[in-house]
Amino acid sequence: MESILNPWPWYVSGPLIALVMALLLYFGKTFGMSSNLRTMCSIIGADKFSDFFKFDWKAQLWNLTVVLGAVIGGFIAVQFLSNDSGTDLNPITIAELQNMGFENPGKTLVPNEMYSLDLLSSPKVLLLLVVGGLLVGFGTRYAGGCTSGHAITGLSSLQKPSLIAVIGFFIGGLIMANLLLPLIF
Repeated sequence: MESILNPWPWYVSGPLIALVMALLLYFGKTFGMSSNLRTMCSIIGADKFSDFFKFDWKAQLWNLTVVLGAVIGGFIAVQFLSNDSGTDLNPITIAELQNMGFENPGKTLVPNEMYSLDLLSSPKVLLLLVVGGLLVGFGTRYAGGCTSGHAITGLSSLQKPSLIAVIGFFIGGLIMANLLLPLIF
């Protein structure tokens, strides 16, 4: 039972992702979370305002089950399958996070310094949420998909645009982690 409470190693989770991807390819489906935003906007009537949302959204209803599964799976993982032992962070990373003001880095996956509801009263945090949300939304639309869609579906089907997008995601992540995050905190 203890092994299910810890993060699964790559040799278990990787083949499971590959199996899901093979099934999706077999059935002619593509995986990606951001496409669900377009589907949800179409369902609530955005097609009356923009031609981008005029498509057969009923054909994409299956993909909304992915979102529902992610929400339910996340809840189950946190509530029932988490041992709260923290993470195995590099000691250098722990020291850097402590210098930025994090109290217990590596003890939890959701530090209060980033995920506390009390932070919503801060204008700085609200500005970061709005700007970050706009950048993610614009980037997802501009790149033609999200990280999961490009990295899992696009790369497994050998699409060059997905390779370029994933390289861009990694560069953006490195810039955020090494340059912008220290400035924010």
